[in-house]
Amino acid sequence: HHSILNNGYIIGEGMGFSEKDRLCIPVPFYHCFGMVLSNLACLTHGSTMVIPAPAFDPEEVLKTIEKERCTAVHGVPTMFIAELAHPDFGKYNLSTLRTGIMAGSPCPIEVMREVNQKMHMSEIVIVYGQTETAPGVTMTTTKDPVERRVTTVGRAFPHTELKIVDPATGKIVPHGGVGEICARGYCVMKCYYNNPSATQATLDKDHWNHTGDLGTMDPEGYFKIVGRLKDMVIRGGENIYPREIEEFLHHHEKIADVYVVGVPDVKYGEELCAWVKMKEGQTMTEQEVKDFCNGKIARFKIPRYVMFVTEFPITISGKIQKFKMREESIKFLGLEDASKIQTA
Repeated sequence: HHSILNNGYIIGEGMGFSEKDRLCIPVPFYHCFGMVLSNLACLTHGSTMVIPAPAFDPEEVLKTIEKERCTAVHGVPTMFIAELAHPDFGKYNLSTLRTGIMAGSPCPIEVMREVNQKMHMSEIVIVYGQTETAPGVTMTTTKDPVERRVTTVGRAFPHTELKIVDPATGKIVPHGGVGEICARGYCVMKCYYNNPSATQATLDKDHWNHTGDLGTMDPEGYFKIVGRLKDMVIRGGENIYPREIEEFLHHHEKIADVYVVGVPDVKYGEELCAWVKMKEGQTMTEQEVKDFCNGKIARFKIPRYVMFVTEFPITISGKIQKFKMREESIKFLGLEDASKIQTA
């Protein structure tokens, strides 16, 4: 309780919350996003909590913001994307919005910019963390420049230590170097209940929590998330971070959302497969996606496969399940034999 209460208070401070704020909360309370970032941020600042619907519905969120004159709204990226893409988005008055949080999974920069401009959320922020850290460890705040708020996950929380280490050596990497984000402080869990082996794999002897997330830190202390350690794709010896390709493809005016996974390949070990969701009424071909990439990103980063989808496998709390995307890609593309190749 010490951990989550303080975490909620710090998050409320980062949004500049007061008794005048009204937060629309479409995320579930059983998840740390709804309970800590939303509920406890309000509780510690006397802010009003507004529940738009029993389950997420983009139009109900838009209706509720207008009707209740909400000053803030929370959501995972897929929720904001659904709200922006709703055919009746333009008819709702969202001018009372000021701030809010996009979190729960990597936040595409272009989506952050759209939310900032089209939803009047000039002070939108990002919180990064995980359940094991109560959950927040970094945050952008309303006082950060807008460019920092849409392109980074902010700086370390008060009373929290962060470092980025080389996963192979455990040594701290230089500023700008990619490595695993580790956190230590009041917010870090004591253990996984009745699971000592999992605890030992996550918490080291000095009580650093190894997040499994890859990131960078600049000289001013701002962090960026590159991807998950287990999501990194190794194609012919080249390390590829899917997040980079996802961010690039989000710049295409026809693409609503996109995720990239690694799939097995006999020649290169792994290849890239992009799952692309189009904006309403738009169409593209696989070659058009590749042509958009050609000459703008390294050739080995251009997805070999492109799958056009209408939805992504997600958890009940809205997180993308990339392991399911990989499994479905292997089946759809007929790569079962390549997936059986054993490596040292």
